[in-house]
Amino acid sequence: QQSGRKYNLFLKRRLRIDKRHQSKDSIFFRDGVRRIDFVLSYVDDLNKEWEKKLERRKEFESNLEKAGLELETEDKKESEDGKIFFVKIHAPWEVLITYAEVLNIKVPIRENDIPSMVENPLDCVLLPFRLPEKVMHPEPDYFTAPFSKDKQELYLINDESTFFSPSMRNRIVNYILTRCPYGTEEGKKKFGIKRLLNNGTYTAAFPLHDCQYWKKASDPNCDSERYTLYMEWARFLRFYKEQPLDLIRKYYGEKIGIYFAWLGFYTEMLFLAAVVGLICFLYGLFTMDENMSSKEICDPSIGGEIIMCPLCDRDCEYWRLNTTCESSQYSHLFDNVATLFFAIFMGIWVTLFLEFWKRRQARLKYEWDLVDFEEEQQQLQLRPEYEAKCTQKKRNPITQEMEPYLPLTSQAVRFCVSGATVLFWVSLIIASMIAVIVYRLAVYAAFASLMENTQTLQPISGLLTPQLATSVTASCLNFLIIMILNFFYERIAIWITDMEIPRTHMEYENRLTMKMFLFQFVNYYSSCFYVAFFKGKFVGYPGAYTYMFNRWRNEECDPAGCLIELTTQLTIVMAGKQIWGNIQEAIVPWICNWWGRRKARNNPENLYSRWEQDHDLQTFGALGLFYEYLEMVIQFGFITLFVASFPLAPLLALMNNILEIRVDSWKLTTQYRRPVAAKAHSIGVWQEILNGMAILSVVTNAFIVAFTSDMIPRLVYYYAYSENEDSPMSGYINNSLSVFLISDFPERNEPKENPENFVICRYRDYRYPPDHEKRYLHTMQFWHILAAKLAFIIIMEHVVFIVKFFVAWMIPDVPADVKAKIKREKYLTQKILHEYELEKLKERLCQGDKRATEKEFIATEGRMELSRAM
Repeated sequence: QQSGRKYNLFLKRRLRIDKRHQSKDSIFFRDGVRRIDFVLSYVDDLNKEWEKKLERRKEFESNLEKAGLELETEDKKESEDGKIFFVKIHAPWEVLITYAEVLNIKVPIRENDIPSMVENPLDCVLLPFRLPEKVMHPEPDYFTAPFSKDKQELYLINDESTFFSPSMRNRIVNYILTRCPYGTEEGKKKFGIKRLLNNGTYTAAFPLHDCQYWKKASDPNCDSERYTLYMEWARFLRFYKEQPLDLIRKYYGEKIGIYFAWLGFYTEMLFLAAVVGLICFLYGLFTMDENMSSKEICDPSIGGEIIMCPLCDRDCEYWRLNTTCESSQYSHLFDNVATLFFAIFMGIWVTLFLEFWKRRQARLKYEWDLVDFEEEQQQLQLRPEYEAKCTQKKRNPITQEMEPYLPLTSQAVRFCVSGATVLFWVSLIIASMIAVIVYRLAVYAAFASLMENTQTLQPISGLLTPQLATSVTASCLNFLIIMILNFFYERIAIWITDMEIPRTHMEYENRLTMKMFLFQFVNYYSSCFYVAFFKGKFVGYPGAYTYMFNRWRNEECDPAGCLIELTTQLTIVMAGKQIWGNIQEAIVPWICNWWGRRKARNNPENLYSRWEQDHDLQTFGALGLFYEYLEMVIQFGFITLFVASFPLAPLLALMNNILEIRVDSWKLTTQYRRPVAAKAHSIGVWQEILNGMAILSVVTNAFIVAFTSDMIPRLVYYYAYSENEDSPMSGYINNSLSVFLISDFPERNEPKENPENFVICRYRDYRYPPDHEKRYLHTMQFWHILAAKLAFIIIMEHVVFIVKFFVAWMIPDVPADVKAKIKREKYLTQKILHEYELEKLKERLCQGDKRATEKEFIATEGRMELSRAM
């Protein structure tokens, strides 16, 4: 009853407020005119820090008002829970034009008169995938120039309240908030909203969404862009539609816009790789019955008569080759001639992807006015944390101003601690991988014994062999360890990067990116590298096996090869990561928001204010995009580094990315507060990482085809050792298995039982038989195969690299029409600016000051002539 009374009092109070003012679901101050550009929130908790926090807030808000910003506070009595104060911030015209000049923001000076591209003849075919023109291009294309307070007449200022878009406004306000001081503590000057958020003075700082995502705003002055984005972009049923990149850029800023442009382009390019990969897989499927190796293994008179040596010491038994019949058939799906073709194709595909992305990026730079964007100028601004923590100062040789700096000794100590921490965590991954290998070695005998003695498993024993069971369980265990290590390292990486105190935002992002990528690279790919390049390569032979730590016998590959195990490992880790990533990205924020808004759901919609609605959403942090890029780059590694073992990897990635685009857009539009707009003209350091992985992928795929698959041994047998002209591959299985005399087993290796009194057993290697003078040494065929493998790697790498570099040379980074448009726009913009200056000079000539102004007039005309000549 008491809670019911409180709720009724709350409703009455809200209804009273609602009658006095406009609807609470508004993005304006109480006067309905001034737009809310940013919101700060805080809780007035009466603890020992209360007075200090109050003093900080007063000083900070006073300094914001001195900087020209206008504030309006919503009392905690008006909030839904009666605890939270909201400070609404508005940037008036004078503040906007001042900081637009400081931030070098480009604004329209004239509508673009350059003709658009020639119509595509395929437009009618692509029509179902198109969005309405108003959604794709929400505003006209303009010639732009950096804003200057002295030239306001030059710009197309129709309405001061809408001249700067909401994303520009929140970027300007955020710039002021991050640099506004709030007092001196412990003899140090303190400033910046980030520090106030960290010490609890404020609980949140965010720009507002312009409306609810499921319906348009009732205010006609609001564009309801969030609603448009949700309806046309963020719903999964629109998965086949193009992305409204211009609207994304307008609402969220260029940095988020460029991410979705890259993700969309990557997904489009994956379509080609997925189709070719599917064709290669179908080739393996349709030729499965023609595979002579599988036929021989499955034939009772061949595979059924071949007795294989035990796969572990003492506890394992002798076994017949035809027990691996099903796994050998499935191995052919991925280990066939098409594998070689697909490995070469992907080496060229990755080059095409990177080169065409550069062209797409260049076009976006032109369309989004980022051609002259000085990222260095934007990013070389010192981080507030750097300025706060570096007390020593020295003179900048360029600006001749005193700037804070970190002494070299302090930098060296911090880098040593950082490097040691990263090295420790990488070592931890390697240790965990060794632990998984030990698990594989230790449980194999248990699986072999279990499947031999358990009657219920007999029907599936052909499909679920001890090798496959060990591989699947080890892959699942490895994936679990990957996710746990990943969870902890993310926090460690941020901590050590903060400890290094990077000077600029660009430095901070680049250092964190390299640390995280190095860790993730080792974490996700180490198990795949083990299966691809180490498993079954250092086994020894019966009677002289190789042991890990002198205890566990090294693993052998299946008689059909290790490629099927690499495929299993890759599928489990890649699919598991994608499923877990989507759960983490979509379901977790939704549950958090559902729980946070459980009380507000009972309130009338018009009483649940816009700032409260956004406050209850999740925060899209400064590293939000970083994690999105990292997830996609790790996926890019899976489909390039090991694609020779799994041609369906691009298809899995394509399906994931179609979902990923809609999940990312949905959570950004509905589950997160509006991020602060930021500029970026490229995907940054990720481009270099992708280039590095593209080169590495050629090497890894060449080694997979040569050493992990059975292609080279089969080709050597086909051309050099086959004795049957009618069926050249018949006899290959017998040829690839060496003979071992069971009486030569040392006691450590010999099985406990030999009920059928076998005399010899076979093992996978090329060694002389026991009755040969070179018994158990490698045969000449072994060295022929090794030479063929090395020759294949060299030839494949050189061919693919030559084609890659030729393709990269053939495709220019900037399209010719974009180059022409950039030059045309520069010329026209200069002409407009010079004409404006001439007009101003003519006015001054008419008013007097003739001599000085005549010289300026002549100089300006000369500059115009020079511009025309250029």
